[in-house]
Amino acid sequence: MIGTIKTLLPKMLSMIEDKKIYVLKEYKEQRNKKQNSKYWKLLGKLAMKLNIGVEELHFQMLKDYSQRYQVCIPEEQKIRGIDYYEKKSSFTKNNILFNVYIVYVPSHELNTYEFALLLNGLCEECRQQGIETLSPNELLGLENIIKNHQM
Repeated sequence: MIGTIKTLLPKMLSMIEDKKIYVLKEYKEQRNKKQNSKYWKLLGKLAMKLNIGVEELHFQMLKDYSQRYQVCIPEEQKIRGIDYYEKKSSFTKNNILFNVYIVYVPSHELNTYEFALLLNGLCEECRQQGIETLSPNELLGLENIIKNHQM
């Protein structure tokens, strides 16, 4: 079910079964498979043109065009569950050394708007290398996603 809390809560209360467990989370629109396919296809073409690995280029695209946040982790702690990160700095507090990392949100966790920014950035990089990117209709669709989100 998708809806607001006010519309869903009465429906959910009428359906409750004591033995079942439910997960309630905010709905976030995800990118579509066509955008994802286009991204990886263009990424492969650009990687070949630049003579670098696809994963290396993907990480660079995330650094340049994806969402990011910072985390502080004690130095003796191993980083787990985070795929794309870079160490930014270190500091000591209460005689404990902490490392500060910039964490880049992986493409599969981006919503439609965030993925449109990533794909748009990749298209710009491809155009600079003379690689054909998106059709005019696809470009217009990306621009509309970005423009509508900024309003």
